[in-house]
Parts: sequence; C-alpha cells; structure tokens
Amino acid sequence: MKRFVLMFALSLATSTSSFAASIESGKVLVEKNNCGSCHGADLKSPIAPSYPKLAGQHKDYLFYALKAYQVENNPQVGRANAIMAGQVKQFNLSQLKDIAAYIASLPTDLVIKK
Repeated sequence: MKRFVLMFALSLATSTSSFAASIESGKVLVEKNNCGSCHGADLKSPIAPSYPKLAGQHKDYLFYALKAYQVENNPQVGRANAIMAGQVKQFNLSQLKDIAAYIASLPTDLVIKK
C-alpha cells in the first residue's frame, strides 16, 4: 500500500512539472460542464455552505484536488464525493490543468489570515 501511495505521489509530481494550461480552454470546459450550478456562476458563491469557493484558489491545489476525485478505492490518496467523481472522470490531465488554470485566474474574495 505504501508503495502504491508513493508511486501515485511521484506520478502526480512528474505530471505537473510543467504546468502549461489554457485558461480559455478551461473556461469552455467549466461552462460546458456547468460547474456554476453548484459553485455559483462566479465560482465563489456556492449554493450550499458545504460546497467550496473555487475562484482564485491556487492552480496547483485545484489540479491536485480534481485529480484526487478520479482516484477510486483509495481514501488515503483520493477524495470521496460521488458528484465530483462523476464530473471529473471524463477529463484527461491536460483538461484538468486547463480547468485549474481558469478557476485560479478568477477574482476571489478569499483572504489569508495573518
């Protein structure tokens, strides 16, 4: 099990070493897949308090979070949310990077507490 986790972590690290992404392609994917229906039209006004505000999050964080929803049967690495898992299964790594780049480019009201 530890070996699998290490291999997965290494594969993620190497897959994002050059984060070339298209903000425009990401915008098309986000709009086409209606991410705003849960996370708000601006992706920072979710319809429920348990849904995260996405706009302005770091693109690396967004990519890894989206990728984690694609992992099945491994709670140590993956994220367990049936809705999100169903949404992201269709995307390849390049598309996930595009989505992450677009969402990261959006204006945000998130603040860092000091």
